[in-house]
Amino acid sequence: MTSPRVCVLRAPGTNCDLETCYAFELAGAQADNMHLFELAKQPERLKEYQILCIPGGFSYGDDIGAGVIFAGQIRRQLDEMLHDFLSRDTLTLGICNGFQVLIKAGILPGNDDSTTSPDGQKRQVTLTWNDNGKYTARWVHLVCDDSRSRFLEGIETIELPIAHAEGKICVSDQSLPARWASAGQIAMRYCDKSGTISDSILPESINPNGSIANIAALSDPTGRVLGLMPHPERFIKPTQHPQWTRRESPQNAEQNGDGLKLFENAVRYFQN
Repeated sequence: MTSPRVCVLRAPGTNCDLETCYAFELAGAQADNMHLFELAKQPERLKEYQILCIPGGFSYGDDIGAGVIFAGQIRRQLDEMLHDFLSRDTLTLGICNGFQVLIKAGILPGNDDSTTSPDGQKRQVTLTWNDNGKYTARWVHLVCDDSRSRFLEGIETIELPIAHAEGKICVSDQSLPARWASAGQIAMRYCDKSGTISDSILPESINPNGSIANIAALSDPTGRVLGLMPHPERFIKPTQHPQWTRRESPQNAEQNGDGLKLFENAVRYFQN
């Protein structure tokens, strides 16, 4: 059975690319760690891949905003080839800084009225500074909402780590979250340990950034593009959980962490 090929696209400041490649390879894919400049020289190489992933980190130091420069580079240098890639039966994943890039490049949420247009008109959704005004690294509980995302099939609740300063989803049109929900685009929400979710913004102990409707992840209308703030590649082994020996259902050290399920789903999509 042929393994899907993954392009893990990094830029100056990306720091989660190796871990993300390893996660895809552990799930059964063939992952290439490729620099943005390398792909920009030969954009046609994107035709060789079934999965594109933009991993986490601090691309270009997030100097003028998280993911802004990386997103601009993608629009200027890869726009035509990326449009072709997204129009095919492919999958795209953006993790943390990668999610910020997908939002600011106009790839997510994928609705014409809520993304950046080519002429630079104002975007109606963005990711901005956490309500606490600082970088926050901790574990969070998540509910996989009524989502069409191919990455989240079979996942109801999951616990993953976050590590970001600009993870708050803000919108200029307050009706957008309801429209995303009806289209199955709200992929994950922050929740408490029991899995309870709410449309009202939950306290910082549950929703660490103050994101509207407690949104932690968004997909596009097709379910083939996913952006999420938590890091699934940091929980592919059970021993990566800080309380792995004290969890309600302790996992054997040889089993997999919950985050690996997202990568396995991506691989399975092309093998079914």
